[in-house]
Amino acid sequence: MLECAVESPPTHGEAKNFTENFSDFSLAKGRIMFTIVNMDGENVGGVNLNSIDERNGTISIGIQIDRDHRGKGYGTRAVRILLKYAFFERRLNKFNDSVLEGNEPSAAMMRKLECIQEGVRRQVIYTDGKYQDLILFGLTKDEFVEK
Repeated sequence: MLECAVESPPTHGEAKNFTENFSDFSLAKGRIMFTIVNMDGENVGGVNLNSIDERNGTISIGIQIDRDHRGKGYGTRAVRILLKYAFFERRLNKFNDSVLEGNEPSAAMMRKLECIQEGVRRQVIYTDGKYQDLILFGLTKDEFVEK
């Protein structure tokens, strides 16, 4: 449910281009990607800062936890670490996220992080044969510090 659509596997060229584009972790690319590793050294997923807007101090975070490792808190802990980095090291001010309606695990994670539900973008995603809503969440640096 990360991209809200069924996508064909990338071609060799598309996969290579993606890897080359983001392999240097350059801020100029507008995305910083990380691998999530558990205490046993096992890769359990990935997380990234994206949509970085230095001028307005806003960011989004993308996350994917491998199916066998979901529900164990890896995602929530990884996002909390990235929020600390974004707010205290990068001096950004606002985290924005959206969750596809029905994606209760992601919505629950936003609530665990104490994000505020800010609104709903109605029927903006077409998937699984119907239009669905995006639930908008946000968290400011001050709210993060307070909690």
